[in-house]
Amino acid sequence: MKRLPVSKLGLLALFSASVVFAQADGGPDGATMKETEAGIPVADPLVKEKCGSCHTGDDKGNLSRISWVRTTPEGWAQAIKRMVRLNGLSITPEESRSIVKSLSASHGLAPEEARTVMYLPEKRIIDETIIPNETMRGACASCHSYAQPMSWRRSKLEWKTLQDLHVALYSQADAQYRRPAEDSEQPAGRDPKDKLTRGDYALTFLPKVAGLHTPEWAAWSARQRIPRLAGEWLVVASVPGKGKFVGEMNVTPGKAADEFSTTATLRSLTDGGAISRSGTGIVYAGYSWRGSSKGATAAKPDDFGSAAREAMWFAPDQQSAQGRWFWGDYQEFGYDVQLVRATAAPAILAVTPGPVKAGTKGVQLRILGHNLPVSPSAADIDLGAGVTVTKVVSASPKELVLVADVAPGAASGQRDVAIAGAVLEQAFPVFHKIDYIKATPETALARLGGVKFPKGYQQFEAIGYENGLDGKPNTPDDIAVGPVEADWAMQEFMSVYYDDDAKYVGALSPTAFFTPAAEGPNPERRFGRNNYGEVWVVATARHEKDKFGKALSARSYMVVTVPAYQKWDQPEVSR
Repeated sequence: MKRLPVSKLGLLALFSASVVFAQADGGPDGATMKETEAGIPVADPLVKEKCGSCHTGDDKGNLSRISWVRTTPEGWAQAIKRMVRLNGLSITPEESRSIVKSLSASHGLAPEEARTVMYLPEKRIIDETIIPNETMRGACASCHSYAQPMSWRRSKLEWKTLQDLHVALYSQADAQYRRPAEDSEQPAGRDPKDKLTRGDYALTFLPKVAGLHTPEWAAWSARQRIPRLAGEWLVVASVPGKGKFVGEMNVTPGKAADEFSTTATLRSLTDGGAISRSGTGIVYAGYSWRGSSKGATAAKPDDFGSAAREAMWFAPDQQSAQGRWFWGDYQEFGYDVQLVRATAAPAILAVTPGPVKAGTKGVQLRILGHNLPVSPSAADIDLGAGVTVTKVVSASPKELVLVADVAPGAASGQRDVAIAGAVLEQAFPVFHKIDYIKATPETALARLGGVKFPKGYQQFEAIGYENGLDGKPNTPDDIAVGPVEADWAMQEFMSVYYDDDAKYVGALSPTAFFTPAAEGPNPERRFGRNNYGEVWVVATARHEKDKFGKALSARSYMVVTVPAYQKWDQPEVSR
């Protein structure tokens, strides 16, 4: 799949009275471009005051354009910035924040709608899996991530207006829309000579999957309530190349009902080190957390004390959350986090060291949790089929240390752990052998920098897998065993002869941390080229071998590209 940075490479413009469609119905297409769908009224006096001078109202409380779109907090922040830049809107930061809050609540996304595109505000660099077909990839994901349009809900007319605006502003968009739809049948009754284009298909597809009015939004509009998140939360986090962390986050009320302050303490399951952070957060639409936090002084790009931005999705019942705390100028570093509200009931957070091999006797396991029983017997602890607790070494409310035996015939797969009514699903895997490894991320992106622009780094990991029941690698039933020790190297990706990319793009450390080279022309390089290029990042397992006794290996494709000269993110949303 084509790899796209989820940072917005080209913003989808929302409102521009000077291009294509005026705010009122008196624009150039006003006679034919009339809204037929019911709008969502705007009730906030501040929104009416700041937006009503251009966006005309009607007797139902609607404001033109605004009442026929819904989006995320980042989407509304984009719109306000465009209004300032293009249409001369005068607005203070406090007013802007208030409007983003208001519109995110009244014209936002339901939790179910936002969850599938959370990787966009979380700033993840991923291979997108939500693109439905090649036609929509070409129509929408050629210039920016597909999550960008799917972060909006619009009326049918608004989707048409957006497409017209793209045609007016971006010549490449016009070219993409005019191309034939790759994998879509010609509609019945359409002239065969009049081929269905990507643009035509998009205008029939988007109103169906991202229309203004949805059952999810109707239900959430009635259900939405004030976020009551104050209290203690249990945190489980992971960082590529650094392992897992567990800890607590205390949330206290802020100045407003949807604002909070936080203090968090995390403990590494790898080396036992403790990390403390403090910050603030805002909850939009009752579930979307956007915050910022900081720890100790950061000396390196990947230091855990670095200032971070937080994007989290809280479950509608306000009992759990998941998301990412990320930092770095390119957002490449961060914690993947899961939160669960701390109660008087026991909770299991993690099991370490993790994977255990079938047939192992006397393996020591640590179970980290909350309010765990302090005097359990071996029979009180269930580690899943084929895994038997033989001894309880120590017990405290936060940690149990056990000794267990794993039966030689134990089935490979994840095990659930249960103690005193608490259950952690897929807590650790049992495996027989590692059949292959993957170098992750399998496709990677880094950026040159260090002179005038910040660098974009990359951390790699080697993950071991056992073939599933079908006995074939890289199929859905395979079992992820976990990180394995590996030696790392870079090799040339042969796209251009004699360019020696592996020599110039940067350096890969023994711990698989890639540091890119400086930006700008390099006089030592052929033709004085910049240091950009393509390479293979190769992992060779130190202990795992194939059936011929050869060390398992895998490689990741990495593009080292130019600096991020212009950024389209909205950091003010989380500050």
